Amino acid sequence: MQESDVSESINVSGRPKTLQEAKAWMLARLASRTHPMNALPLDEGSAWIAALPGLDGESWGGWWGGLGDGVMRQASEAARAGDPERAGALYLKASGLYFMGRFPCPNHPAKERCAVAEREAYLAASQAWPSPIERVAIPFAGREGEGGQVVMLVRRPEGVARPPVVLMWGGVDACKEQMTAACDALLAQGVATVAMDNAGTGESPVRGVPDAERSFLAAMDWIAAQPDWQGDRIGLLGRSFGGYWATKLAHLVPQRIAGAVNWGGGAHHMFQPEWVEASRYPDSYLMDLVETRQRMLGAQNDAEYVAFFKRLSLLDQGLLDQPCAPLLLVNGKDDRQCPVADIHLLIESGWPKSVRLFPGGHMGLTPRTLPTIVEWLVSSMTPPKPPGGRSPPGGATSGPAKPVPR
Repeated sequence: MQESDVSESINVSGRPKTLQEAKAWMLARLASRTHPMNALPLDEGSAWIAALPGLDGESWGGWWGGLGDGVMRQASEAARAGDPERAGALYLKASGLYFMGRFPCPNHPAKERCAVAEREAYLAASQAWPSPIERVAIPFAGREGEGGQVVMLVRRPEGVARPPVVLMWGGVDACKEQMTAACDALLAQGVATVAMDNAGTGESPVRGVPDAERSFLAAMDWIAAQPDWQGDRIGLLGRSFGGYWATKLAHLVPQRIAGAVNWGGGAHHMFQPEWVEASRYPDSYLMDLVETRQRMLGAQNDAEYVAFFKRLSLLDQGLLDQPCAPLLLVNGKDDRQCPVADIHLLIESGWPKSVRLFPGGHMGLTPRTLPTIVEWLVSSMTPPKPPGGRSPPGGATSGPAKPVPR
């Protein structure tokens, strides 16, 4: 395939990608180590992609799930042989394969099997990490048809007494198991991390209904009750669509949030019928974006999809002129999944916000994007130093949003 043909395959929009176009897109993402292909190893990923038999649920889930099963057997053998380091690396590799198998959402039995296996492999992998995962499930008072618990993956920084905390979640296709890089970066700064699933995804007890913030508030209540954390005012990180909920919570309970980050999520324009139509098949998304969003929302058909999206508007809910916690808005300048117009709306409404736009499309994925977010969150949760340079004891203090690193 010539270079111009590859570029055209990668940039397909306005219609579903063919299998060959999807493979070209995946290979480009694999080379750049960006979501979702950063789940695969570079040395083997290309061959796996080339042999992919199809994009339908059975072909897709069966292919990646079968590969994951093989690596899981290797991981189990390494564990039985008393090699925890190798076992951990293999469990993580298997988790990445299962993630691919359920991507972008588990809307087929073969993909659902991968979703369950991914969670198990990911937890097993973490036991070899310096800060392993503790899976915590807390009761949730759901309504009829909703779940009864909120599941969180908790990691604690080594040797830090009463650390600050960041609660984070993903978008429509990235679940709590995809938050490893953000967790690692924050743990390195002495920050405890709690990863949960976005509303309507993974193990979330609720769909993406207008008041799905109930699940995040339950997690915040649990964090606030931990005596060995600075849990009274925490950081929030909402990735992709999940940035919407970080923005909403920053306006609903600003007194409980030291700093919130909306990393690629919408507020109002994203949910309008015109944008819904324009963003059905963006070049930045591999496949099944509409189906994945519908599943998140609990929509049964296209008409419900459009209607359920529209009711999420924070402008129509009357929130944008209310007091707001320090809020950092991050995205790519050329995002075709979430309109940058929502950032303009947010900075022109209510309290001042911080903004950082990066080159490129959805989420502005560059080498500086995640470090910028982590630096801002850590700064927001760090008490200002008094004269003399020594920090006062106790938890994080309130204050204005800090300048965004450039």
